[in-house]
Amino acid sequence: MGGITLILGGARSGKSSHALHLAEESGKPVTFIATAQAFDDEMSARIAKHKSERPAAWYTLEIPFAIARHAREIKSEIVILDCVTLLVSNLMMQFVKDDLADESPFVKALQNEIEETLAAIRRSNSRWIIVSNEVGLGLVPPYQMGRVYRDGVGWANQRLAREADLVLFMAAGIPMVIKG
Repeated sequence: MGGITLILGGARSGKSSHALHLAEESGKPVTFIATAQAFDDEMSARIAKHKSERPAAWYTLEIPFAIARHAREIKSEIVILDCVTLLVSNLMMQFVKDDLADESPFVKALQNEIEETLAAIRRSNSRWIIVSNEVGLGLVPPYQMGRVYRDGVGWANQRLAREADLVLFMAAGIPMVIKG
């Protein structure tokens, strides 16, 4: 089986819902990798809502980053990674104190994270459905940390898209095939 489906789109575009739909439609066992972290009540509520939308039979791993380290645990035929955008944010926060004066350690860590994740995917027999936001369609962020984040997500999306055999772009809940 194997392979990668990458689902891109803006906020609230239907990316996660479509990932769930594809996984459910397969009828196969699913592992859901959640990268969200609950740092406040609002995020806790969002996480709880997302959990309630997933079938109880699915196995959930809550992993903010370092996905490849946990890939050996995954035995399901379908894996949903939701989402790369939060993974990048979680990783970035490991390098940020009050600013990001030197972005190179973060950039190197992000590149390693994505390459190691792709290597783990290639070693697996699972079909991976990866969700990420397209953050490059808006205005240029007015502050350095925002630009570094946008650039990091953009690079990660491009790298994942090169490896994916199917890339979808979501708008208003409608999937559009942009590769595959």
